[in-house]
Amino acid sequence: MKIAVSAQEPKPESPVDPRFGRAACFMVYDQESETWSAIDNTQNLQAAQGAGIQSASTVVNAGCSALITGHCGPKAFTALSKAGVKVYTVNGGTALQAIASFATGVLKESTAADVEGHW
Repeated sequence: MKIAVSAQEPKPESPVDPRFGRAACFMVYDQESETWSAIDNTQNLQAAQGAGIQSASTVVNAGCSALITGHCGPKAFTALSKAGVKVYTVNGGTALQAIASFATGVLKESTAADVEGHW
């Protein structure tokens, strides 16, 4: 399974970006191969609107089944849910720590967006 983590920098040691749609990048961890890859998301940093939906598309197109982020708005949450991507939220830490928390079952799946749009 591939898991995307919203990140501030393209490395596993990066702090988790609290914003999903406007995250600088996504670190993708492949549980099967135990490898990391980075996906640039700078095109959405200054987007007037639609950043969450575009970022959701990026995560889905990368083949991810789960997303770990600080916050997820309603449009992005709906797009991810419809694509079968489960959303998990964390408060701080690094991408590495987020994956460790996911692997040990510490993170709980979100059932709804936790912020309003344009957060």
